[in-house]
Amino acid sequence: MWNDERAATASRVITAMAGEGATLREDQLTAVEALSDAGSRVLVVQATGWGKSAVYWAATAVRRSEGAGPTLVVSPLLSLMRDQVAAASRAGLRAATLNSGNVEAWGEIEGALRTGDLDVVLVSPERLANPGFGRRVLEGLAGRLGLLVIDEAHAVSDWGHDFRPDYRRVSDVLQRLNPDTPVLATTATANERVTEDVAAQLGEATLVLRGPLARASLQLSVVDDLSPIERYAWVVDQLPTLPGSGIVYALTVADAERLTSAIAAVHGADVPVAAYTGQLDPQAREGLEDALRDNRLKALVATSALGMGYDKPDLGFVVHVGAPPSPVSYYQQVGRAGRAIDHAAAVLLPSSADAGVWDYFATATIARPEQVERLLAALGHVSDPVSVPALEAQTGLRRARVELLLKQLAVDEVVERVEGGWLPTGKEWVYDEARVQALLAVRRREADIMEAYTRGERCLMELLQSALDDPHAEPCGRCSVCRGGLPDGLLAAPDPATVRTVATLLRSTNTVLEPRKMWPGGAFGARGRIAPDELAEEGRVLIHADAPEWAEARAVLGGPDRPLGEEVLEASVGLLSRWRQTWAERPEVVVGLPAAGRAAAVASVADHLAGVGHLERADLAGVRPLQGDPPSGEEAAHWRDALGGPVDAVADSVKGRSVLLVVDATRSGWAVTIAAALLRRAGARVVLPLVLHRTV
Repeated sequence: MWNDERAATASRVITAMAGEGATLREDQLTAVEALSDAGSRVLVVQATGWGKSAVYWAATAVRRSEGAGPTLVVSPLLSLMRDQVAAASRAGLRAATLNSGNVEAWGEIEGALRTGDLDVVLVSPERLANPGFGRRVLEGLAGRLGLLVIDEAHAVSDWGHDFRPDYRRVSDVLQRLNPDTPVLATTATANERVTEDVAAQLGEATLVLRGPLARASLQLSVVDDLSPIERYAWVVDQLPTLPGSGIVYALTVADAERLTSAIAAVHGADVPVAAYTGQLDPQAREGLEDALRDNRLKALVATSALGMGYDKPDLGFVVHVGAPPSPVSYYQQVGRAGRAIDHAAAVLLPSSADAGVWDYFATATIARPEQVERLLAALGHVSDPVSVPALEAQTGLRRARVELLLKQLAVDEVVERVEGGWLPTGKEWVYDEARVQALLAVRRREADIMEAYTRGERCLMELLQSALDDPHAEPCGRCSVCRGGLPDGLLAAPDPATVRTVATLLRSTNTVLEPRKMWPGGAFGARGRIAPDELAEEGRVLIHADAPEWAEARAVLGGPDRPLGEEVLEASVGLLSRWRQTWAERPEVVVGLPAAGRAAAVASVADHLAGVGHLERADLAGVRPLQGDPPSGEEAAHWRDALGGPVDAVADSVKGRSVLLVVDATRSGWAVTIAAALLRRAGARVVLPLVLHRTV
């Protein structure tokens, strides 16, 4: 029952957060009123910047004032948790976060949680899923949790764009432990199907509060018809003129790092930028987030690792170099900008190459029946917990894939994570073909919507609203479609001189190929460390992934086999010239390996390098290329069998010598690893791998 005392408590929180005269919006007040009562379930779907966090801070204050236990906020990203701790403090609440970046404080925080000295604790779903950590925190809160908040709740649904199995598991556990605890789920990016799914998971009586998703401060634009390298050059030319500071999103880690290096090389300290990816440790991410927030950086060049939770109300722009696979995720990312300013720019630079990335993301998280069956067979009827590394070795599946499948199986309660590893529960796993096909169909429709967005078929904001099933969708009057062209100040194309400069810069960068150091087990048989006398040296990659500066060369390496052009040959010489400063010793013989069947391409580079360096030549001829994408053990076994004879044929050429191994293409690196081991066994002193194209 809402009363004057509860209203006064909520009002104090809003005043502390937003200043004198601030009041709760109608839907905010409705949510806080509902959450003040035991057992309530509320799902809030509102635009970024609407004030969803104000709901759970006000509700927390009300619950705590009446003697309820602390609030647990399950948040997806460290950046979000840090911002929320600061916001809670402004609201007069004692808050802390438990994450990988503050391990030394866990004991103190957990103690404060048990004694009631904390009002709020924020934890990631992955951290709570850890058995030991989860047991301490969850058992300590059992029966006395005051409020559960599931932020970015679209991640609970596998229909959403960022499904995280740990989210669903933790939510289920918490609701079982504390069935009378009010639950608030919030998101800015849920269409009707995701909304219905999340609401159903929370319970039949869930109160759903949806609002209009249009953002009047955002001016959306599409700059199309640019090649991959022209997109880089566009950012280099345009970045200094964009308002304030912002985020430049890239689809891959490699793109983020390459684009950052290009901007830094052209502009230096005049336009300070940094790459932000999921490969950075928490402390590094925190430092970069603060640098952007304090406007010490013009931009972070980021992957989707910065897609949720980052709060900078005056963020002036968001640029996408490549379109995300979903209009929902795109809306979420552009929503970082313009939260507390009147005007912010959101610019998309699409490319026909984006579709390949979309195809990868569409299937990357789908469980393949044969892989699940292999994993469950490895677990069998074990009585002792099995670790992920052990399962990787037994199944031949890549570690990241093993971890993902285990989490998905845990959602279905087929396996459970305990201290020491994983155990089967005895429940049978059933492959839901119909649901998988429906999910893939949804993702294909989302890709179609993004293609329509890039073509400018209708108002850009209206299209995004419609994709999120916003009943208030209507033309915005501000975007590049509504205006009939780009707004003043936005370039339609980069300076051709910048294109040449960026291409030259990127072609002169080194990409290191780290040697594999462990045998894969599985079908290969051997597991454990590779012997030092069989290891490859640290190698180099000429063309990494979809490197835009090498679009034409990538087309050759991916098409009919033919020699590579002069630019590639010159670049390979330059690469060796830079590499010689760190390699173990100068190569004496160049050995070509057409692992992907591009014998002419390999020969053109190997012959050129041998001629320039006055080196001997040999080829691993008649090698059978790999078919499909088998697990590591099977792939390694293939190369062992395929390379044995060809290596024997060149044994006299490599014995006692340093070998430069030129490989046309590889994704996993197993062709390089096995070839190096066999060449070393044949007597090569060292093997220096040069991969022309490292695919992903």
